[in-house]
Amino acid sequence: MNEHKLIVAGKRAETGNLLPSLDWQGKEIGRVHLAGETKVESALAAAHAYFKDFATSPAHERQAVLFRAAAMLREKAEEFARMIALEVYKPIKLARAEVTRAAKTFELAASALEGTAGEIIRLDTFPGHPHRIGLARLFPKGPVLAISPFNFPLNLAIHKIAPAIAVGAPFILKPTSSAPITALMLGELLLEAGLPEPALSVLPMRASLAEKMAQDERIKVVSFTGSDEIGWRLKSLLPRKTVMLELGGNAGVIVHSDADPAFAAERCVVGAYSYSGQICISVQRIFVHEDLREKFLEVFRRKSESLVMGDPLDERTDIGPMITEADARRVENWVSEAVSGGGRLLFGGKRDGAFYEPALVENCPRTARLWRDEAFGPVATFGTYRDFGKALEAVNDSRYGLQAGVFTQDISLAMRAFETIETGGIILNDVPTFRVDRMPYGGVKDSGTGREGPHYAMAEMCEMRLLVI
Repeated sequence: MNEHKLIVAGKRAETGNLLPSLDWQGKEIGRVHLAGETKVESALAAAHAYFKDFATSPAHERQAVLFRAAAMLREKAEEFARMIALEVYKPIKLARAEVTRAAKTFELAASALEGTAGEIIRLDTFPGHPHRIGLARLFPKGPVLAISPFNFPLNLAIHKIAPAIAVGAPFILKPTSSAPITALMLGELLLEAGLPEPALSVLPMRASLAEKMAQDERIKVVSFTGSDEIGWRLKSLLPRKTVMLELGGNAGVIVHSDADPAFAAERCVVGAYSYSGQICISVQRIFVHEDLREKFLEVFRRKSESLVMGDPLDERTDIGPMITEADARRVENWVSEAVSGGGRLLFGGKRDGAFYEPALVENCPRTARLWRDEAFGPVATFGTYRDFGKALEAVNDSRYGLQAGVFTQDISLAMRAFETIETGGIILNDVPTFRVDRMPYGGVKDSGTGREGPHYAMAEMCEMRLLVI
């Protein structure tokens, strides 16, 4: 069986402490060496020592690496897609879409370097300073620790490391234990694309060691995607560092009376059940105007029941197994709790091992975990409303605030939603699951802090410095 070595400052390394990576049937795909304290120290020392050289390297060189990486990723697209499907059980057609997006993310970071490097500030409007101007520029803060999740093991890793490369910040990628091989393949690709060796480390490791590394003074920026419990703990431990957190949510969708109920239903099915709902902006709470209830549910149910469950490598599969059987059981328990509390299971909800049949629960109690927390599974809640203001209040009745969707043709209602809904993004006439990688993406409340999207992440990884001339 293949053993996959760590990448420590661009060099392959072994530790003898091996983590098996398994496919959805429990078959071993390969084994990955896990980093210990010695390898972590080597990576930290190299990133710290190389920072000034990388930060002052010509931008065109870093840009060229990013463009080459994008081209190489497209050439190896099927290889990466297959590994994603094997490691995290994502249906192969969705895995291919992730690879396509990931290559574009590299290009977006490269293109962001074409923008202005700062701004000129007039200072001669103040009496007595006729010959002074200010030059404000952004400079990288220092080495970046990128901690990536399982659900988009390639593209979300690139959302962290491509901006770091663009600004000239060496990085250490700590990938999810569910997809370490995908991350190591990415590291190898970047080295082939010409990224200087000291700028890159990919270290699968235990979570406790990653937390210790985040606290090291040589790390200046931490970019984390994962659970809110772990994310906010990191933030509390790192009060003087830049900490970018993308922590998920329980996204709400409003379908108003002037919307096309069939179109809205079709999009909500995609938003709720793609990749078994294991997406941070998956549709979880649906609010439909009471006049559209029957038509919406008719289309929603038909489209949901047409989804194919099965092997992630099967081209026909829409819904694969969840990442663990324990997660499928958790979703099953949350649905049972909601029904016991007065909700009504409209369809679905059967579990077979790690497979969970797409489910819809009407009138979910607001005290239930299915309403309060992030389900991260193929389940959504459904309710109707008459007053648009009450629907807005229902969307805001959440400790999360990542994205929301509003279907309406009334621009005044759209603007009202924009001004009222407490989320990082509002998607008009589509579901909150919509994301283009150029967008400023991130949340408020318990959904996190900071913004992804290469241009915006680059700014987060930098600090402004002023020169008065």
